[in-house]
Amino acid sequence: MRPGGSNMRDGTDMDRRSAVRTMLGVGALPLVGACAKAAGATGARSSLTRRQLAGQRVIFSYPGLTVPPALLQQISAGQAAGVIFFGENVSSEAQIAAVIRQLRQARRRSPVASPLLLMTDQEGGLVRRLPGAPALSEKQVGASADPVAAARSAGTGAGRNLAGVGMNVNLAPVLDVYHAPGDFTDQYQRSYSGSAATAAACGAAFIAAQQHAGVAATAKHFPGLGRAAAAQNTDTGPVTLRVSLAALRARDEVPYPAAIAAGVKLVMASWAVYPALDARHPAGLSRTVIQGELRGRLGFRGVTVTDAIEAGALAPFGGYGQRAVLAARAGMDLLLCSARDVSQGQAVVTALAGALDGGKLDAAGFSAAVQRVTALRNGLR
Repeated sequence: MRPGGSNMRDGTDMDRRSAVRTMLGVGALPLVGACAKAAGATGARSSLTRRQLAGQRVIFSYPGLTVPPALLQQISAGQAAGVIFFGENVSSEAQIAAVIRQLRQARRRSPVASPLLLMTDQEGGLVRRLPGAPALSEKQVGASADPVAAARSAGTGAGRNLAGVGMNVNLAPVLDVYHAPGDFTDQYQRSYSGSAATAAACGAAFIAAQQHAGVAATAKHFPGLGRAAAAQNTDTGPVTLRVSLAALRARDEVPYPAAIAAGVKLVMASWAVYPALDARHPAGLSRTVIQGELRGRLGFRGVTVTDAIEAGALAPFGGYGQRAVLAARAGMDLLLCSARDVSQGQAVVTALAGALDGGKLDAAGFSAAVQRVTALRNGLR
C-alpha cells in the first residue's frame, strides 16, 4: 500500500553443501514439468538447489545509495528474482543507472540467465521514485478533459523514464476506485476516479502504453482498496473492508478485467481482509481470493506479487518467513521484501526453501510459480 512506502547468515556454506548434494544427485529439487521448461528457457542447469528455486520468488531491497555486498552475493548465487528501489536509493538518474549496471553484472555471474526484475513505484504525482514522468497524479489524470489520453501519455512517460535508467517493472497503476473524498487512496491522489468505469479505462490505457515502452505494469491492490477510510492503512495495522460480494464485484473489481484484457503482466494483492470472500485472511494470504477470485473467476494468468511483506496488517501471522510461506501457499508468485534490509529477503528465501523441502509447499505449485516468474523475466530486458 506504500504511499511513500535478526541478522542471518547469507547461506553461502549451505549453498556449497547443496551444490555437492546436487552433483551427487541428492538434496536438489529436479526441475521437472513447469520448472524444467523454465530452466530450459533460462539456460540454467538441469536442476537448481532449493534455495535457488526459492530465490526466484523473492524481491529484495536495501538501504541508502550503495548496494550492500550481501545483496550482490545473493544475486550472484542465483538466489534473488529482483530488487525494488525507493527514493532513498536514488540521488540522480546517472547514479541509479550505475547501480543497475552493478546488479546486472552480479546476475551475469549467477547460474540463472533470466534478467533481474528491477522495479519501483512510479505512479505519478506524489508517488514517484524518479524525477520526471508521469508528473500528473492518477486523480489529475482521471479528472482531465480526456482521461484515457492522459493515462496513455502517463503510461508512455513512466515506461520511457524507467527504461531509461534500466528498470523493467513498475508497481503501477493503482486501480483502487475511491469511495469518498479524502479516504485513504484519494488523500494521496492515487485513484483515477470514484467511477469504476473511468478507473478501468484509464488503468487499461496506462498499462498498454507503459508495456509498449518495454516496462511491465502491475495492477494493484486486488480486489481493491478504494473503500479504505483515511486512517485504514495496511502498512501500519490490520484493515477489514466490510462490503458485500455483489458490491465488491460491481465496483472495486471492475478495473481488473480491463487490465487483464490489456495484458497486464503483474497483479499485486491487497493486505486488507474482505469478509465477503475470506473472513480470516488478508487477500494476499487467501487462496479464495488469489486462486478463486483472481485466477479462477477473472482468469488472470500472469504473475502475482505481494505488497510489502513487513506490513503491519500481517502482524498476526508471524514473522517474515511465516508470512511468506502463507502467501506462497495462497498463490502469490513473488514475495516483496521492502524493509530496506537484505537479511529480510534472506529470511524469506530460507523459509520458502525449508517449506518446500519439508512438504509444506506443494512442489508442482512451486514450480508453476517459478515458471510464471521466469517467463516474465525472459520477456524483459
